[in-house]
Amino acid sequence: MAKKGNELQEKILDVDASMQGTITFKDPVNLRINGSFEGKLDTRGNLTIGENAKVTANINGDSIVVAGKVSGDIVATKSISVMGPATIRGNIRTPRLSVADGAILDGQLTMSGAGSFEGSDVLLTLKDVAQYLKVESRVIEEWAESHKIPARFENGNWVFSKSEVDQCIQQEKVRV
Repeated sequence: MAKKGNELQEKILDVDASMQGTITFKDPVNLRINGSFEGKLDTRGNLTIGENAKVTANINGDSIVVAGKVSGDIVATKSISVMGPATIRGNIRTPRLSVADGAILDGQLTMSGAGSFEGSDVLLTLKDVAQYLKVESRVIEEWAESHKIPARFENGNWVFSKSEVDQCIQQEKVRV
């Protein structure tokens, strides 16, 4: 929140265009996507995927509302609300989920008690870690298999905790 006089002004970003890449917010914002986006979203605060939006991305956030089309995994630390006519093709991980009539979900759902994801880490795929460390995917896979880098194998895919990868690099357990 930004202060203007004695009033608090919300940080709002409304995206109606087509975009590609990685969007990361370390501070809470209200992000609303009404166009198309392809890449990776790592947000804090509130994220709304509008009814006309088409998003192809893995999404990490706090509170997420989906009314459009999403292809990719979604991890929310607080909640996910899926409105009709939303379509989500990907895995969902959140402590709270609400789904309205007319919404389509195609993927696995992981839920646990409210607050259990507070301060949770960003999860990365094998490809994400390879891009992040600027190393070939096969090298990251070899490191994961030989336990040189922290990872777990879930549903046929390697999953990495960004903070654990960062810690591993800082402790020079692997050299990039």
